[in-house]
Amino acid sequence: MDRSRTAAALVGITGLINATQADGQQTCRPKLSLQNVQFSEMQSPTMERKWTAVVSVDASRCATDSAGHFEIVFVRLKEIGLDIEFRERFAWMLPTVKVAVDFWADEAVGRYWIDNITPCQCAG
Repeated sequence: MDRSRTAAALVGITGLINATQADGQQTCRPKLSLQNVQFSEMQSPTMERKWTAVVSVDASRCATDSAGHFEIVFVRLKEIGLDIEFRERFAWMLPTVKVAVDFWADEAVGRYWIDNITPCQCAG
């Protein structure tokens, strides 16, 4: 019984791959880079700090007027508590996007990186 399920799954995956290739539409991804990254001083009365950056979008391989989404993954450091990894989702569009994330006064950003960039249709 397990062999028939495995065989059926392989046939389904193969058919899906062939259908995608037969579709003939290529997908590309823009190149995103973080610039002007800043972490503000604590703001009264909220006691928050703001992490900001400008995301530069190189969509030269994409069709005109392309747009999509991406995530920035953060490792949040906390003075009294566990460090955690979390994601914030943003929209990308040409030529740049300004992004911001709020943190409490006892938090800092340990690391950050861009992930899960949605593909675009390739330029003709």
